[in-house]
Amino acid sequence: MLHDDDRPPAVHQPVQQADQELSGYAPERTFEFALARLLDGVAALVGADRTAASEIRQSPSPGTGMLGAVSEPLDHERCYRAVAGRDARFDGWFFTAVRTTGIYCRPSCPARTPLARNVAFFSTAAAAQGAGYRACRRCRPDAAPGSPQWDVRADVVARAMRLIADGEVERSGVPGLAARLGYSERQLHRLVVGELGVGPLALARAQRAQTARVLIETTDLPMADVAFAAGFASIRQFNDTVREVFAATPGELRRGRRGTHGGPPGWLSLRLTARAPYAAEEVLLFLGAHAVPGLEEWDGTTFSRVLDLPHGPAVVRLSPAPDGGAAVSARLRLTELRDLGAAVSRCRRLLDLDADPAAVDDVLAADPALAPLVAAAPGRRVPASPDADELAVRAVLGQQVSVAGARTLTARLVTAAGTPLAEPVGNLTHAFPRPEALAGADLGAVGLTGARRRTVAALATALADGAIALGPGAERDEAERALLAVPGIGPWTAALVGLRGLADPDVWLPGDLALRKSLAALGSSDADAATRWRPWRSYAVLHLWALAVPSLFTRPIPTTTPALPRSA
Repeated sequence: MLHDDDRPPAVHQPVQQADQELSGYAPERTFEFALARLLDGVAALVGADRTAASEIRQSPSPGTGMLGAVSEPLDHERCYRAVAGRDARFDGWFFTAVRTTGIYCRPSCPARTPLARNVAFFSTAAAAQGAGYRACRRCRPDAAPGSPQWDVRADVVARAMRLIADGEVERSGVPGLAARLGYSERQLHRLVVGELGVGPLALARAQRAQTARVLIETTDLPMADVAFAAGFASIRQFNDTVREVFAATPGELRRGRRGTHGGPPGWLSLRLTARAPYAAEEVLLFLGAHAVPGLEEWDGTTFSRVLDLPHGPAVVRLSPAPDGGAAVSARLRLTELRDLGAAVSRCRRLLDLDADPAAVDDVLAADPALAPLVAAAPGRRVPASPDADELAVRAVLGQQVSVAGARTLTARLVTAAGTPLAEPVGNLTHAFPRPEALAGADLGAVGLTGARRRTVAALATALADGAIALGPGAERDEAERALLAVPGIGPWTAALVGLRGLADPDVWLPGDLALRKSLAALGSSDADAATRWRPWRSYAVLHLWALAVPSLFTRPIPTTTPALPRSA
């Protein structure tokens, strides 16, 4: 029997086709070139003309082999130019440590620029901490946006970084992290240390310290509760780490906290930063247009949803930062505070906060056809999902139906098989069903065809037994192959999971009706456009969706757009 799995849905429903193999494509080289281009621009501002030995490590190429990768150094002079120019675009890319003060900072720190001979550069905050440096109190480098390279790259170190950010080391230790990645502890440690200078435990410790700081500064919890919620094994370890990383006691951090921290009882208020430009209203509108009743809610300003976290469901409310900055205000209500790190990581992925808009726009704006779209909406992001398993099921439910139809079917499924909240929060009542619950659920009342019900059941079973792995550490090519093996899932469905579930920045959608509409207006076609915007095809997709369906976006579309050249 033929499954109705791979024909395009309505024009406003995204459709995907799986990526082709990338011949000779190495993502980290794009970052290196983007970094060089941006830093050359900074050089014109600061006129630096110094040379020194490099002290920051750069990603290995996935094509060189996972176990034999050797990190390449970045140029010390280029990094120093960014520091001298206080260029915020590089916050999170690397960290600047000052030998004479013993502190490490963001590149954009407003403090006096140190002499080039007195600085060292580290690719992670954990590496700077491991070398004995403390976080700057003025620029708060631990709160900088994450490095965008971990979302772009598909090698084991990047996958490990995504899992560590999601709290895997806190939940299952380094042995569990290594097992999730299919490596021995020794192999994984060698790879991570070889590139970043510190191992998984040190990286998890740095994240633990940041979680502790958030809880100290945004709640009135007793310090003992903060310590264990952040993942520390003892009060002494908590106190020692906070003093070592922040050069202050927990009490001093609380007394010096910034901004508001009262909020409604039971809620945590956070500021999630992004690299500018960032149009929070547009990202939230896109998510709100796809909101599923009972699971998500949109009131025109705030997008709310239930998160299914390791230790229980949570509710998050997301709205643009009140000051209009490149940030999102988040209010979280957690079942257990120890899920804070995972909640923040998943919200950042949902909102695409760690993307590097300068690198993306630099490539896309070079094409005359996309240049007006990029100029009208700089820094456009790709809204994702906090849970790739959920996105995969929703992608199946959305086959060949409109956005409204997909929302209706998903709401019925959530009611039938989802986990009810202990107490509704506004109109939010359920967490999305986990694969184990969905595999055996009776979906007869949802309104799916028999073929579609079988596809949902087969997908849920494969997710539950591990035949398909879509977590933060998933190997993207393998995930695609496993999805395509499920009867009823075709290339576009598998690719939609890649774009919005796995947050892959380089996915094209041949066959998508909205894209066809935009490409026709540009005088082009799928075949002509499928490869021209690598490695940022996902962002090109969003620009072209905005051209076809402007109601899902907030920024005006240019009235005239030049046609694409016929040759790439």
